[in-house]
Amino acid sequence: MATCPPYPTHPPQPPYPGGPLGGSIGHAHWWQRRAVRYGALSALLALSGLVILALVREQTGTEGFLVGLGLAVLPVPLLIAAFRWLDRVAPGPWRNLLFAFAWGACAAALIAIVANSFATRWIATATADPSGADTLGATVIAPVVEESAKAAAVLLVFLFRRRDFTGIVDGVVIAGITATGFAFTENILYLGTAFGTDQLTGDQGITSVTVATFFVRIVMSPFAHPLFTVLTGIGFGIAAASADRQRARRVLVPLCGLLLAMGMHALWNGSSTFGQFGFFGVYAAFMVPAFGLLTWLVIWTRQRELRTVREELPAYVAAGWLAPAEPYALGSMRARRMARDHAAHHFGRPAARAVTRYEAYATSLAFLRHRARRGRAGADFAVRERELLAELWRLRDVARPALDHAARATAPPVPETAPPWPRYGTYGQPAAPYPAHNPYRS
Repeated sequence: MATCPPYPTHPPQPPYPGGPLGGSIGHAHWWQRRAVRYGALSALLALSGLVILALVREQTGTEGFLVGLGLAVLPVPLLIAAFRWLDRVAPGPWRNLLFAFAWGACAAALIAIVANSFATRWIATATADPSGADTLGATVIAPVVEESAKAAAVLLVFLFRRRDFTGIVDGVVIAGITATGFAFTENILYLGTAFGTDQLTGDQGITSVTVATFFVRIVMSPFAHPLFTVLTGIGFGIAAASADRQRARRVLVPLCGLLLAMGMHALWNGSSTFGQFGFFGVYAAFMVPAFGLLTWLVIWTRQRELRTVREELPAYVAAGWLAPAEPYALGSMRARRMARDHAAHHFGRPAARAVTRYEAYATSLAFLRHRARRGRAGADFAVRERELLAELWRLRDVARPALDHAARATAPPVPETAPPWPRYGTYGQPAAPYPAHNPYRS
């Protein structure tokens, strides 16, 4: 006798939460084709990388370049790991992060070096004041040029990878990775130049320029450039979460974020002109509080994303696409990790990777429905929903047992309480609880 499958072959789709769909999906122009975009960007980044390598090596020398490279790479893994941790709820594809880092390290750094040098020389020639030109270039020109160059990477991902760019956390991650790449190249230049200066003057030990530069840029402020550019990323994240009809908001908020990034960058660069302790004053009064505030904002946003997953996925449970325990498990980072570990322990690493993909698809589905319920989904909502549901259905045999185990293991215990009615003893009299000590027993 045949048995019925535990889940329907084709569960019904939940109704569109925002009403009837409008519009249609247009055909992509030739410049929107993936091969054309990837080819052009790869060529641009490769050319920029070669040019910036030659420029930095010319200014620092081969030995200085190698020393600067070895020291500048130290904070990079820590910063990337921090941004990846923030992105664990709905991790974006590695190709976006690779593009962001390469843009910051190559294209944005090249634009900054060329534009800053040209502007500073032009000001020095026009004013016949080289010292004043250097100060103006550091406090005004550099923040505008560098933040604009880094913001271009966030803008490109925002325009061409909208499926991966849905909110504030995505903007923070892309902006932070871009700024990490930019700071990496800039640190090579500064540390390599400092090493060359020490070679000429013979300074060594803790009094050397290299040690001082390393302490300021690598130890004290490795987060400086990411902190500036994250403000731009937050602006683009708010724009991504806004409805298409809110055009003014989608334009003005990213611009405000960019202006804030330029302002904080200018304050940081100008701290050296505020006296002997100006740098430490700006660091303590502005940089550290701003870093703490933005960290709290991003963590709060991440918790809100988990709450969105728990609130939106029950609609797909009712339609039969998801198991009842999945919204709870997918809305907990601890349960997610436990599900991956359970799958890896019983079925191997391929099963764990399948659970990871299942979690990512389910999270994208929850965000998609959340945007639709708030009237912010595009005309391709139904198509994207079907794609995500198809991927979840394909991976369900591996992911569901693991998520069910994680849900049962992490569910909060139900406290045992006494019944609200009195217990009755012999002849219908209420039964009294037994005392801890029997006074009639000697």
